[in-house]
Amino acid sequence: MKFLQELQSLDRNNIGGWSKSIKMFFSGLVFVLIVFLGWYLFISDQQDQLQTAAGKEDQLKKEFSDKQAKSVNLEALQQQLDEMQDMLRQLLRQLPSKTEMPELLVDISQTALSAGLETELFQPGPESPKDFYAEKPIQLRMVGTYHQFGTFISGVASLPRVVILTMHDVSLTPKDKASGLLVLQGTVKTYRYLDEDESASAKAANAKSPRGKAGNTGGRK
Repeated sequence: MKFLQELQSLDRNNIGGWSKSIKMFFSGLVFVLIVFLGWYLFISDQQDQLQTAAGKEDQLKKEFSDKQAKSVNLEALQQQLDEMQDMLRQLLRQLPSKTEMPELLVDISQTALSAGLETELFQPGPESPKDFYAEKPIQLRMVGTYHQFGTFISGVASLPRVVILTMHDVSLTPKDKASGLLVLQGTVKTYRYLDEDESASAKAANAKSPRGKAGNTGGRK
């Protein structure tokens, strides 16, 4: 009772006059508050870390599930990839070989002549080898009618060997208003397959070059 009476009669302006028991009581109370605040802040920080870890756990579980699904199908996917590469090689082997390329260029030129086109320029350039094939650019300038160009394209498609021609920076413009003739000029590319030795050399060369490391693309139309 005496302690309670002392609490009720405390003079806040005369802390020095408080009794020893009152001072010890408030000192203990302050200590308890400090310990409680420290414990609360520590627990609060731990809870934040726990929530972050729980979110990361969910993400890791999903990544593990995705990778596990891929690993289960890895063998089947690898087999499909090998089959697709074999199909690609078989298709590429339908292209002209190195020894057939000169004859093919002559056939293309003769086809243009047979279609009635006037060939003002037909200049093959150096080959550019890729992984499985090589592309050969041809600078050309031909003059003829719309139907003659259609006959030329049809004739190239009918050649014994598979011929792929892709157009690059090619323009088709009227020669003049009176004749009705058109001028086709620009660069076309034709392709041949590489044998195993040539393919291995091309892959090694492309792997060493910065452009080869970035990946090769071959346009076809």
